[in-house]
Amino acid sequence: MTTQPVHDGGALIPRPEKTFPALRAALAQVAPSRLAEMTTERDTVFTMATQSNSFGPIAMFQLKWATVIEIERFPDVARRLRAAEYAAQTLDHEDPAWRAAMDDIRQIMDGARAQVAGG
Repeated sequence: MTTQPVHDGGALIPRPEKTFPALRAALAQVAPSRLAEMTTERDTVFTMATQSNSFGPIAMFQLKWATVIEIERFPDVARRLRAAEYAAQTLDHEDPAWRAAMDDIRQIMDGARAQVAGG
């Protein structure tokens, strides 16, 4: 049996480079259940990039997964995102808590994206 690392709210791992091998290795540490999703998406994105003769799809793939990893590096932030996503999926759209959940999702995603875009 393995134990979860003890942390003080800080990052579980350093922020990885935005290369596929570095992102894959980081995801394996912070969210291994999503590795198959990443690999499937990578195959689709590389096909799109080849067909369009553009690196745009690859850059978007790297930004998406770097953002996912940025969130997962911080367990408290990841838990907050999952709670907000659950609320957004289950609450009535007229409920003020639904809007609060959507705002929390946007804040978490925007913050993580800003960190990896600048890093």
